[in-house]
Amino acid sequence: MEVRLYFIGIDLGTSGLRAILVDQFGNFIASSESKYEVSNPKTGWSEQNPEDWKHACKLAFIELRENFPKEISRLKSIGVAGHMHGAVLLDDLNKPLRPCILWNDTRSYKEAQSLDSLPKVRDVSGNIVFPGFTAPKLMWVKNNEPDLFQKIKTVVLPAGYLNTWLIGAPFADMSDSAGTSWLDVKSRKWSEHLIVSSDMQIDQMPELIEGNQIAGKIQGDLASELGFPYDVMIVGGAGDNAAAACGVGAIQEGEGLVSLGTSGVLLISRDQCKPFPDAAVHTFCHAIPEKWYQMGVILSATDSINWLSQISGKTALELDQLLPNEPTGPANEKFFPYLSGERTPLNDAHIRAGFAGLGQTSDLEKLTQCVMEGVAFALRDCLEAIKKTGTSPSSLLATGGGSASQFWLQTISNTLNIEIEKPKTGEFGAALGAARLAITAIIKEPIEKIMTKPEIERKIMPNQKYVNLYQTAYEIYKKGHVNLRGLQ
Repeated sequence: MEVRLYFIGIDLGTSGLRAILVDQFGNFIASSESKYEVSNPKTGWSEQNPEDWKHACKLAFIELRENFPKEISRLKSIGVAGHMHGAVLLDDLNKPLRPCILWNDTRSYKEAQSLDSLPKVRDVSGNIVFPGFTAPKLMWVKNNEPDLFQKIKTVVLPAGYLNTWLIGAPFADMSDSAGTSWLDVKSRKWSEHLIVSSDMQIDQMPELIEGNQIAGKIQGDLASELGFPYDVMIVGGAGDNAAAACGVGAIQEGEGLVSLGTSGVLLISRDQCKPFPDAAVHTFCHAIPEKWYQMGVILSATDSINWLSQISGKTALELDQLLPNEPTGPANEKFFPYLSGERTPLNDAHIRAGFAGLGQTSDLEKLTQCVMEGVAFALRDCLEAIKKTGTSPSSLLATGGGSASQFWLQTISNTLNIEIEKPKTGEFGAALGAARLAITAIIKEPIEKIMTKPEIERKIMPNQKYVNLYQTAYEIYKKGHVNLRGLQ
């Protein structure tokens, strides 16, 4: 009888960590979660203590071991996915020198503009240098914390910090590193030109590996502390969006997803690297070799509904329940979801959100509707930018907490004029993608057999009765950001 093997995938999120245990066929066994806080010491700043991630990961590991000792005794490898772009600055002992500067921190907007204007930066990196990317954060540290800057031995990303703790040495995967503005995305290697352009040295970069490549074995004393086998391998892992694509099987040309999480993402898998930075489209390495993906990113998706929830005293679910299942056309009110600035296609760290068209009849139901529509219109901006790269999906798989709203998904389908596929309830996010990367490193099966698509609960088709109305509303929406700029 064949002995079943087990694997762990970790999703290191902005608000908490989730670890899942799966078998070699990707079947879900169990999960464990732990929360932590984000610090906002100044306007536009967003930081986190990397030690909180280690603590959360330990708690998750121990819970899985205590509840599933037999399965953990057969644990073979671990994959980590994490929120991208964060700057974790390590000293000679691989200890953090300061809190991590997170992906949604906009303090380095001047440094980003400066770096983005330099020759060949966009050409080599394949991307605009956004304020949230890692390289301008390091330029900010040099300009504002020079004594600390001199102590930096290595820079890693959030997932990379957990991986450094797991094996005792820094390393980085391709998909996460593509969001630093230090990687030659097409050649899949560190670019000395990009690194020097941001006042760093190439020896401050960790070793690069592919997401399904083994980086090393778990440290012996850590394995002993956790009660894990001593031969557990740690794989490269991935940035959260690449991992989510692996989790839903979006690995072939043109396959894509739309994610309604804290931020919003429209992602398309690509077989070739075809950057188009002028459209503010992200072109990143995929988590598997010889694959890339392109995506548009908006900074406030469910964040927009959560904001409305906070000021209205209603939960996000209660707000959703104010709406019918099927939209019957766009609202007269408009919402521009720039609560934290915007990436695709505006690349504006300072623009802020706004309403337009409010009147005496604009009640909470209408505000909820127009907030959801504003996110849908922002995702349409992303789609239009991606189309400029020469691709357009025929359907998109919906993920993230916001995908629980039938009204929201139908609104997005009507706005994009694209079929949206809603998976059945189950495990198919970044944690599963990380686990699948761990499986592919050990189980010698074709990647396509491991990274399969989830079972679809329903397909949401654009309602052609209303598509033209949403098109007209989108054309009006597109004019809004011009008027919002400079108002804050």
